[in-house]
Amino acid sequence: MLKPYEPPVFGTVDQMIFDELVRRDHWVRRAEKHVDFLGLRKAVEEFYNADWGCPGVEPVLLIKLELILFHDNLSDAQLWKRVETDMAYRWFLGLGLTDHLPDKSTISRFRGRIGADGFGQLFDALLSQARQHGLIRDRLRIKDATHVIADIAVPAGLTLVAQARNRLLRNQGLNTVDAFGAIQRRRSDQRFTANTPCVRDAEPFDELRVAGERVKIDTIRTSTDSQADDTRLVARIEHLRDILAWTAELQPPTDADTNPTWQKLAQSRDIARRTLAGHDDPQAGDKLRSVSDPDARRGKHGDYYDGYFVDVLIDADSELFTAINVLPASGNESVDTLTLVTHETETHGNTIESLSIDGAGFDGPVLRELEDEHDIDVFVPPKQTTPANRFGPEDFEVSEDGKYATCPAGERSQYRQREESRHGTSYRFDGDVCQQCPLFQNCIGKTQKHGRTVRVSDYAPEYARVRERATTPEYASVRQEHPAVERRLGHLMNRYGGRRARYRGHARVKGQELMGAITHNVARLIRLLDSRTTFAFA
Repeated sequence: MLKPYEPPVFGTVDQMIFDELVRRDHWVRRAEKHVDFLGLRKAVEEFYNADWGCPGVEPVLLIKLELILFHDNLSDAQLWKRVETDMAYRWFLGLGLTDHLPDKSTISRFRGRIGADGFGQLFDALLSQARQHGLIRDRLRIKDATHVIADIAVPAGLTLVAQARNRLLRNQGLNTVDAFGAIQRRRSDQRFTANTPCVRDAEPFDELRVAGERVKIDTIRTSTDSQADDTRLVARIEHLRDILAWTAELQPPTDADTNPTWQKLAQSRDIARRTLAGHDDPQAGDKLRSVSDPDARRGKHGDYYDGYFVDVLIDADSELFTAINVLPASGNESVDTLTLVTHETETHGNTIESLSIDGAGFDGPVLRELEDEHDIDVFVPPKQTTPANRFGPEDFEVSEDGKYATCPAGERSQYRQREESRHGTSYRFDGDVCQQCPLFQNCIGKTQKHGRTVRVSDYAPEYARVRERATTPEYASVRQEHPAVERRLGHLMNRYGGRRARYRGHARVKGQELMGAITHNVARLIRLLDSRTTFAFA
């Protein structure tokens, strides 16, 4: 239950001590002055019930605790120790000298209560306050992404299968000893409750079979202990298939949609299926990396890594984060640009004039939607698809009906093939004609069986606009502003601990990065408003 907000009231002695010990220029005093924490409180009120339940801990206190935690890059245990003795933080939290913090588990329950959606709403609420102060302009957005390392130890294939198997069995009931005891108790209880239909519904798991599977695990381990790893892996793979087959036939309880135990079993079955899929097709992408964090993926950012990547937009004028998203490491950074832009414009009702993005944005479908539907001028370094001294697809003229293409020498193509997967059409020219062409060295440059083959993209107009824009002075000016996003990402990763995931699971990692971005925006908002006040006073 959420109680009405009650502002903290300090006693005379507390106020005297705080006035003496908490500096006037301390960041917590400046945050209290410039940030409307009651406005942030309203952003998470929907996650509380106003009528029933025990009175909850004040959300403003918990939001401020999260802010201190990320500002100083602390753990939960370090946060509690710090707040117990730091006078500035006690003043910020509204705690007098004799007041006590809630239990340490309160802040983790708060994270679980509001989740990634709640942190997203806090992020948007703070950004709205910055807009009200006139700090954010819509002249230019800069986009970039960086990697986040997951909190996992990537196991070998044999260990991964064993972990998936053990998790599947663990979430079906009890361990071997407890299982036999539960079976005997249930059988003895059935003498008194044989006519009670709810006995089987209350125990949807097959403890006897779980116990048998655990015995089989010991048998497989003993019989294959001296054999090669490949043989041991095959035996465990087949055992996992058998377990998955009969667990798929378990009858769900009547409350399957809300039963947390059944939901865990469903998650474990999904992890087991993905583990088997990765073994059956070693070349497939998007493979499961760990059962501890099944959302983490393999990606490359310089070197290969396991985890996620955080994608951001910043306002070029204020250098505040305006949108942030977290995807698995194998996610599509280019397509996520649309997610970021759409979220910001729909949430705040603004219109973005231009966008600067790195080479990942050189993507035809994304460019078309940004420029045609969102009316945004996109500044992106164009990719060089052909050598500088050779003719590229842009030098070939396609007929209106798309049946042929004309090369710079005036010859028509003889063959056409549609490539839907690559969003383009390939045109091939006659080999004998190409060999005799005076522009041969600028087109093919080497002897080959067929003539020149050129693929013309469906998004050639978008690519042409980007290439033409890259030759303008405006492009050079925008690209000079682009490094600002790298500085801000550096703050998020290094200053606020965003490089390594504190938690496991996509939703929790996203909540972590959102809270880091909120902390960054608070610090940036304080600095901008302080400089405005100083300038006005001067």
